[in-house]
Amino acid sequence: QVQLVESGGGSVQTGGSMRLSCTVSNYRYSTVCITWFRQAPGKEREGVAAIGGDDSTFIIPSVRGRFSVSRDNDRYTAHLDMNNLQPEDTAMYFCAFSDRVMNIRNIPPVALFEAWGQGTQVTVSS
Repeated sequence: QVQLVESGGGSVQTGGSMRLSCTVSNYRYSTVCITWFRQAPGKEREGVAAIGGDDSTFIIPSVRGRFSVSRDNDRYTAHLDMNNLQPEDTAMYFCAFSDRVMNIRNIPPVALFEAWGQGTQVTVSS
């Protein structure tokens, strides 16, 4: 069973930076799509950034220019780099795995994801 482990959350002041990482285990193929979602209290889950099996990427407009997504050469660890963090970025961040998404042009539908991480809290204070 595919497992995802996230790391890197915590607290930061407005304008700060943070890197979240997501490592996939129990999967042996390299065509891995990792997508980052976030959910703030009282709000719906929101897809933030995705990297496809072909390394194409998509960042939602509201964080574009501040957030970026990448992966390690081993292709099983993906990173979400967040800069100039704002209080509205405060949320629980989750990574999700799919082996069915190659080219990314948008946040893939939730139904395509086969495994989710446990979530990591990001808190941005003003």
